[in-house]
Amino acid sequence: MGEQSITGAGIGVMVVKDNQILLGLRNSDAAKADSELHGEGTWTMPGGKIHLGESFEVAAARELEEETSLKIKNLTVVSLSSEHNLVAGVHYITIGILCDDFDGEVQTMEPEEIVEWRWWPLNQLPKNIFPPSQKIINNYLTNKFYTPE
Repeated sequence: MGEQSITGAGIGVMVVKDNQILLGLRNSDAAKADSELHGEGTWTMPGGKIHLGESFEVAAARELEEETSLKIKNLTVVSLSSEHNLVAGVHYITIGILCDDFDGEVQTMEPEEIVEWRWWPLNQLPKNIFPPSQKIINNYLTNKFYTPE
């Protein structure tokens, strides 16, 4: 046995406005980037773990507000993916949520974890996107719902 395994469910909130997507740069320090999937130094969408008893909608709204101060007005589940080959002993199911209507202005609410938020044109994305976020974006752009690993 020895090796501990983690299985979890996470939410990625794809915030889109004027054909641009909101992505945050994770801290390059792994301890501060705070992810079992080791996304340090990558661009990611707002999101995180679903808490026990939360619906997808509640988790998405909570994570978006905690990380950016934005309040969701409209959301749609657009993607499902599985991440089990990124880190040994870690498996996450990621639910992709599209948010195209929200209130507020983007703020960096957790600067130790996400050092900045930036709007990126959907056709000019950065190269180093966190793999679960990349899958959600790819699914959205290709009209797919599920991406196996």
